[in-house]
Amino acid sequence: MIEKILQVWKVKELRSKILFVLGILVVFRLAANIPVPGVNVNELRQFFENNQFFGLLNLFSGGGLRNISIVMLGVGPYITASIIMQLLTMIVPQLEQIYKEEGEAGRQKFNMWTRWLTVPLAALQTFGMTKLFQSQGIFTSLSGFQLLTIIITATAGTIFLMWLGELITEKNIGNGVSIIIFAGIVAGLPTSLTQLFAVWDSSKLFTYVFYLAFAIAVIAAVVFVTEGQRNIPVSYAKRVRGNRVYGGTSTHLPLRVNQAGVIPIIFAMSIMLFPGMIANFFVNASNETVANIALSVSNVFKNQVFYGSLYFILVVLFTYFYTAVTFDPHQIAENLQKQGGYVPGIRPGQNTMEYLSRVLNRITLAGAIFLGAIAVLPFVVQGLTNIQSLTIGGTGLLIVVAVVIEIMKQVESQMIMRDYEGF
Repeated sequence: MIEKILQVWKVKELRSKILFVLGILVVFRLAANIPVPGVNVNELRQFFENNQFFGLLNLFSGGGLRNISIVMLGVGPYITASIIMQLLTMIVPQLEQIYKEEGEAGRQKFNMWTRWLTVPLAALQTFGMTKLFQSQGIFTSLSGFQLLTIIITATAGTIFLMWLGELITEKNIGNGVSIIIFAGIVAGLPTSLTQLFAVWDSSKLFTYVFYLAFAIAVIAAVVFVTEGQRNIPVSYAKRVRGNRVYGGTSTHLPLRVNQAGVIPIIFAMSIMLFPGMIANFFVNASNETVANIALSVSNVFKNQVFYGSLYFILVVLFTYFYTAVTFDPHQIAENLQKQGGYVPGIRPGQNTMEYLSRVLNRITLAGAIFLGAIAVLPFVVQGLTNIQSLTIGGTGLLIVVAVVIEIMKQVESQMIMRDYEGF
């Protein structure tokens, strides 16, 4: 590993890209520690210590929410906008046609609409968050101008992070949005370790060892499933053109067990955050009926059994949904048929499409259940060991492992490309 890192570091272009990405992450962490004006620090600290839900939201925002910083929403609104646009492609045929059939130009248009949708979503979420924090005493009394300033600042912060994410993506070192979330998760790890050592109890040494061993086993399982794939054999018929013979080769079509990656976790988390956030906003409403309904919803989402069960179901559903959006068996079967390829024992065309769909549904079930199990794992571990999970819980662990694997693959592919150029 050290030898590979040294090889990467010796390549000037790759070294420049890595340093650029690190510089972007430094800028992000600096922004995440610049608070908006009027924050009561003591009330803020106490609020996050007593509210596990907002601790999860802080993780999702990249660590900027705990400080009520200028980037307190993180890339959350952008991810929400992406979810809405992906759902619309399933409902509106014209959008699906633009996304899938117009190639790169269609995807750029789709991304532009997602960015525009992010702006009102960020403004709306900032308003809701500010009003909620104001009701909890975290903000002092805000005038209309101060509230407008916070909304504009936080919205601009989200757009700024979205731009930073796209700059990172352009360097081909990994997905920018995922890396920003990854940086927020890892940045909170030293604080969590410090808190763990502060409450160290030597009588629980066996429990701590079990926790560590279990964490290593889970990381190994995540890597194993993330890298797992089913290879579909594909053969190409021989074609004669003039005096030359083309084709006649055999290869395989890789179908990943976890085709959707970490996206279902992020989608499910963003959906899970909204009901509780809206309920907390209306808990102190002047209308007693509204306040009681909001309190009931808030209590339901604080129930770990209900929360964990719903979270698991959403992860499984989003895994199937995102796999259906990103992998089209009909298009794959059609492309194979055009290129003279076929799956041995399966007729080209409709039969190949049905075969690919059947195989994909089966392996996606295993991947979806695994993702759901990892997502609710912190609740199970906390119940068994009575140890408060570190910042990198099940969800954070998936994001961290997936991002690290993606970065390694992209860097390795660039190294291989350079080796080919050397030949």
